[in-house]
Order: sequence, then C-alpha cells, then structure tokens
Amino acid sequence: MKVIIETCLLTDEEKVKACELSVKAGADFVKTSTGFSTGGATAEDIALMRKTVGPDIGVKASGGVRTKEDVEAMTAAGATRIGASAGVSIIKGDQSAPSKDY
Repeated sequence: MKVIIETCLLTDEEKVKACELSVKAGADFVKTSTGFSTGGATAEDIALMRKTVGPDIGVKASGGVRTKEDVEAMTAAGATRIGASAGVSIIKGDQSAPSKDY
C-alpha cells in the first residue's frame, strides 16, 4: 500500500505523525506529493520521512525532481523511489534547463 503525504502542506510534526500512522496501517511506502499541490519533494522531507518510517518502508520522492543532482540529493536523504516526469531526460543526461515551475 502506498500512502501519499502532501508534505508541502504539513508541519514537520504532522509529517512525522502521518508517517507513523502509515507504518501502523501497514504501508509499503510513503510518498511526498500527489503533484497537484503547491510543492514537491525536498531532501529535508525525505530525510525526516526516512528517519520516521525506518529502513523497511520505502520512501518515494515525487514532485520537483528534475535533474540528476535532484535525484542524487533525494537518494542521499533516503529515498528508495523517485517520481519524475523528467525521468528520461535525467537518465539520458539531458542538460537543457528543466522547468522550475511546480
């Protein structure tokens, strides 16, 4: 089961509580964003989510991941999955300026 936590709308305390409830409910992984709100994944949120859910639950960084550097930052923070509309460009190493609009 995937639980989407719209992290851009929550305080850190609310993010922790959402992650704790997700684990308690049997989630397989938690995700940062639906892509329909005001912001996407941040490395800080990924690190907080990873710390909260522990090593056995997946953490998906979704929203705003547009470059290889973004992917590296998210995985370094603890993401096990990446949701990115620019996935093909990232893998191909396309260095054209990606859109910064969320």
